[in-house]
Amino acid sequence: MLHLVVALFILFAGSVHAQVTVPSAASTAPAAQQVVSPITPVPVPAADASAAPTAAPWKLLRDIKLRNPGAASLDRRGALYVADADNNLRQYGPEGLPLNTYAPTQPGHAAQVEAWNVTTTLVFNDDRQQLVLLDRFLALISEVRLADFVDGTIRAATLAPDNRIWLLDESNLVLRAFDPNALRLVQNTPLDLLIGRSRPDFRFLRQYQNNIYLVDRSTGIYVFDNLGNFKKKLPFTGLGFIGFRGDELYYLDAGALHFFHLYNLTERRVALPAGLDPAAVRQVLVGETYAYIFTAAGVSVYQMP
Repeated sequence: MLHLVVALFILFAGSVHAQVTVPSAASTAPAAQQVVSPITPVPVPAADASAAPTAAPWKLLRDIKLRNPGAASLDRRGALYVADADNNLRQYGPEGLPLNTYAPTQPGHAAQVEAWNVTTTLVFNDDRQQLVLLDRFLALISEVRLADFVDGTIRAATLAPDNRIWLLDESNLVLRAFDPNALRLVQNTPLDLLIGRSRPDFRFLRQYQNNIYLVDRSTGIYVFDNLGNFKKKLPFTGLGFIGFRGDELYYLDAGALHFFHLYNLTERRVALPAGLDPAAVRQVLVGETYAYIFTAAGVSVYQMP
């Protein structure tokens, strides 16, 4: 009996020791060794043939007529910011009522808008490689020509809570932090070891709750801390945009909104409003109370179920 106890103790100790070799989520291992955050889907109850599943209905509040709306963002107060087909930035209240409009002096393409920190709104023009900073009333604060500071092509940009601007340098595969006040680069994180031999297709960049999320349509979402250190990778592929609501990351896929909890790693799905053609939906933004569904004709404002 004593020999059996000793043998079990040795086996248990060996298994515990083996776990020490697993790389941490903060490692910058090559692509083949990256830490992938596990996903635990919320269990779906078996369908009841006697009754169809019920759900609280979406409530349509209004339609904003806006031909081919482009990049968009929500601020902390629920205001909506949308770039129109002429590259004007339009600001609406949470229920979709118009507030302010910024009309740029030169034509361009607004690839990304970031308004979360309320006091400053960032517009990134990818064709002109330019950053535009606006105040809460959409008055111009400053413009920055990125070619003066970066020797490469910027694919995505976002504004951090401390007003630093994160840039995805696609030419050199580097995540960079830019200080718009000092007008200099303050942080550089090479991505070549993370990407490995894959062919990335970077689409979107966003900082939220002290983490930076870089969306690669090909392989998933790279997650960094607020200093640019790699933490982990979320295996959501085929995405061009993600949003955040509370402690959840959300995205649109297969005609439904998917909500992934950032901490307990569970997932839930919410069907789009009944009667809405999923193929016509280009993007969805979700606030605390309202959701904004984008189509070629404009933006529909709904009260969330």
